[in-house]
Amino acid sequence: MAGMLEFVVRVVGVIVAFLVAPLVVGQAEHKVMAHMQSRLGPMYAGGFHGWAQLVADGVKFVQKESVVPAAADRRVFEWAPFVAILPYMAALAAIPIAPGIVGADLESGLFFVLAVMSVGVLGSLMAGWASGNKYSLLGGLRVAAQLMSYELPFVLSAASVAVAAGSLSLTGIANAWNPWWLLWQLPGLVVFFIAGLAELQRPPFDMPVADSEVIFGPYTEYTGLRFALFLLAEYAGIVILSALTAVLFLGGWSGPGPDSIGWIWTILKTAVVAFVVIWVRVSFPRMRADQLQKLAWQVLVPVALAQLALTGIGVIAF
Repeated sequence: MAGMLEFVVRVVGVIVAFLVAPLVVGQAEHKVMAHMQSRLGPMYAGGFHGWAQLVADGVKFVQKESVVPAAADRRVFEWAPFVAILPYMAALAAIPIAPGIVGADLESGLFFVLAVMSVGVLGSLMAGWASGNKYSLLGGLRVAAQLMSYELPFVLSAASVAVAAGSLSLTGIANAWNPWWLLWQLPGLVVFFIAGLAELQRPPFDMPVADSEVIFGPYTEYTGLRFALFLLAEYAGIVILSALTAVLFLGGWSGPGPDSIGWIWTILKTAVVAFVVIWVRVSFPRMRADQLQKLAWQVLVPVALAQLALTGIGVIAF
């Protein structure tokens, strides 16, 4: 009975976190961008600084009709938003907030999270292919190009931390973390973060959804709640990327004070990384296709391989 109760509590906790955290990041993005660009934005919904604007947008999306184009592959078109968002819920369940505070403490947690994050990108591919729209198809092809280019440095940089910790468990990696890793694993951190942005199709790597070129890429034909699910998947991806970066490279719950407040440090580090994600969006223009591929294959992959080799040498030597 106690085991069943614990299971229910963990499931409910993951679901609540999954529903709340992306909305918080979405609201933060709206307000941070507004202040960085010196524009107020919506200020009335909910009162203080328009805190309920994202909720109002959600209600608006629910009220809109979800249209399926006549030329679309209906079944694939309808399933694409769910394929895009559900893997992030599974990934969130495996990321620990503190020792014992995790949906599912897996021995191969890092491998699991990286695998399901890759599945989420397939939702964009499905949407681009199934829409029956040339702009959506072009956006889907761009998603495929980014996926093939940036998956390798993303995984290699994460593997470097796993080698350093001697574990694929996210809890084990966080427990093995040492402050001097901030210098030792710094190149891996930079590669992991940049590749993660590209995996999420976030600016300046938003070539698949470039509104000035392909309208809105794979999501052009989506309306109503299905379109809202893609937006929610983007914010959920930011949460996963930020939390994973905090656990792998920033020590997770390591910080001043007793272990009982370790979860606060994890959340603060995740919030800081999410802020940097928003900051990058405001600060850098969209990259061209050739620049995107050059950055991946000529810069990130060599740096990730060098970091992995350096980590191996360090583990053997020390």
